[in-house]
Amino acid sequence: MTMQGFTATHAKDARFERGLRSFFEYRDLGIQEATQGRVDAHVIRAAAGQEFSSQPHLHHTHFQLVYILKGWIEFEYEGQGTVRLEAGSCVYQPPGIRHRELGHSPDIEMLEVVLPAGFTTEEVDSVNG
Repeated sequence: MTMQGFTATHAKDARFERGLRSFFEYRDLGIQEATQGRVDAHVIRAAAGQEFSSQPHLHHTHFQLVYILKGWIEFEYEGQGTVRLEAGSCVYQPPGIRHRELGHSPDIEMLEVVLPAGFTTEEVDSVNG
């Protein structure tokens, strides 16, 4: 049995840093390193004092799941309209689905799991392309 890639992180040691969106902070859960870039997982929360803005975009992924831990967030999804996610809600975003965030609560906290770790984001003209 191998232990290669094993990782465990704990809330008491959590460090949040700015990332893809300036109005969010991201806590790396160590999954990208443990899986050699095959998977990424992080906790995302609102960054205090940052103004929200969101352009329609899509992600070049194989898999993307968001689970809401605290608060709420609203998205507009291509072909789905407005979807409000609250604590306990989960969404699977199919590869390439166009979307944009409409807003979130100041206490939003969510878990995101994405494959691959090094995915790219592309801005688009509209959600309903």
